[in-house]
Parts: sequence; structure tokens; C-alpha cells
Amino acid sequence: MKKQMKAAVFDGFDGPASVTVDTMEIPELKEGEVLVKIKAAGVNPVDAVITKGYYKNMLPHSFPVISGWDLAGTIEDRGHAARRFSVGEDVYGYARRPEVKWGTYAEYIVIPESYLSKKPVNISFEEAAGIPLAGLTANQGLFDSGNLQKGQRVLIVGASGGVGGFGIQLAKNKGAEVIGVASEENSFFMKQMGADHTIDYKKQDIGTAARDIYEEGVDLIFDCNGADSMKQSLKALKPGGRVVSTLSQGEGIDKHINFSFVFVEPNSSQLDELRGLADTGKLKVEITRSFTLEEAPEALEQIQSSHTTGKMVVIP
Repeated sequence: MKKQMKAAVFDGFDGPASVTVDTMEIPELKEGEVLVKIKAAGVNPVDAVITKGYYKNMLPHSFPVISGWDLAGTIEDRGHAARRFSVGEDVYGYARRPEVKWGTYAEYIVIPESYLSKKPVNISFEEAAGIPLAGLTANQGLFDSGNLQKGQRVLIVGASGGVGGFGIQLAKNKGAEVIGVASEENSFFMKQMGADHTIDYKKQDIGTAARDIYEEGVDLIFDCNGADSMKQSLKALKPGGRVVSTLSQGEGIDKHINFSFVFVEPNSSQLDELRGLADTGKLKVEITRSFTLEEAPEALEQIQSSHTTGKMVVIP
């Protein structure tokens, strides 16, 4: 008899409220795969978006779908030739596969070991689970697409969320100067993360306020918010500067602007780098709330509000 697990699943694109906890069979291990006992799963805005079918034309889905792409846990079993990790070793990772099916809001996941990295030893499972998707998005957005260098200036729009908070820290670790954009109540959080300056988007025009801080403009705009906030910030961009967005695909942006859309990809070597920063105290994870598996719909409702600070996690 196959082993069973509890998981938060959905069978159609009816939004977070349609997510329920059900029992499913754990898939059989294949070559290069490991079975991970999940200790914590990070909650990200894309988790709620997926339940609404926004990516159904971009990624194939196979129902029932288990929500979640972030995990921290322990290796429980290994398939043929999966020997990077020992049974009992703690790992973390970003679990998005080519097909949307097996997520991390579950007691277990079977996943290729190539998706995983050793868990940072100096932080909790909850904190580790908050890093992968948001940390990799910030890393790939700022450096792979944004080419941010030491001494440059970056404007991070939506800097109080998971990606933005990591973006501030990674940019500062690189030696860049950072303006964080969020509401006034999140100014202290952004300063805690290391922002040199903050802008309250509710009270000021973002681009004008950024030019008041850096008259010559910024080298990079890293947009984690989308919509009007990004367009408003464009006047802060230096000639030849770059714009990178995690949400907008460049609609309505001048074609002469160097624009990139980032859809984060799994990358275990970058997770190794983030682990090193976390273990040396250079990357802090602010967990603002934990949810049980049964509370997964509530977690998804809350994350889609776009008014969360730091990271939230589900504990299976």
C-alpha cells in the first residue's frame, strides 16, 4: 500500500477559497529524486495567483494541484543515483517544476535533488522556507537581469514584501545605494533591511521623490509591485539605466528603455550563495506569521492583499 500524505489542493481556478486539505498518495521515487519531509513552506503572492489560473496558458497544470513552491525540510528517502544529500539531511529549495502539480503545502514532496540546497544551519526551518522564491527572484532580478554593481543606485518599488526585503539586503551586500518604496508604516522595516532612503508612495510621486534624493537619477529600477507605481518611478531612471519587473511584462513602457521581466527559475548554486549569507547574518528573514495546513486558504487570501510585510509560512 502506497504511503499517504495531507496536502492543500485545488481542482479548478476558483481562487484561494477553493483550496482544501485532502489526502493524496505520495508519488514513487524516480531516478535522481528525493523524498523530503516538509517542515515549512513559504507563502508567496504567486501561490494565490496560480489558484486563479493566471498562468494556465504559460505553464501546464495537472489537477489536483498542490499549492506552494517554497520548502524547507529533511531528506527521508532517495531514488536511484540521488546521492547529493544523505537521509536525515536538512535542505531547502524552490520547487517549481515544468508542470504545476506537486507543490509544497504538503507533508511530503518528491523532487529532483538538483532543485535543492543544504538548509542554512543558523536559522529555523520557517526562516529557511521564506528564502527560496523571494531570495532567488531578488538575486536574479538585481544581478542577472539588472547587472547591479557596487556603487550604483537602485530604486526598489514594493520594498517591504518578501522579494523587496531581500532585494534591499542583497543590493546593500553588493555595495549599492538603495531607495525603498512602500507605505509610511513600512518605512522602519525597510530601514531595518538596510535601505538608505525610503519613499511613501501614498504621499509622494515616486519618480519626483527619487530625483529629490539622487538628482542624477538611479541606475536600476527593480519593480516588485507593478502597475502605476512602476510607471510613476520611470522618471527617476538615468539615461541608459535598466528596469526589471517581477510583475509587469513591459506594457506601455518606452521601447528604448532597457526593460526585463523576471520569472524566477530554480537555481541550487544561487541557493548555496543565499545560504552563506543567511548563515553569516547578512541575509535576515522576517517571519511575520505562520499558518497550519488547514489555514492555507487564509494564508493565500492574505498574501494576495499585497499589504504583507516580510514573509509568511505554512507549517504542514
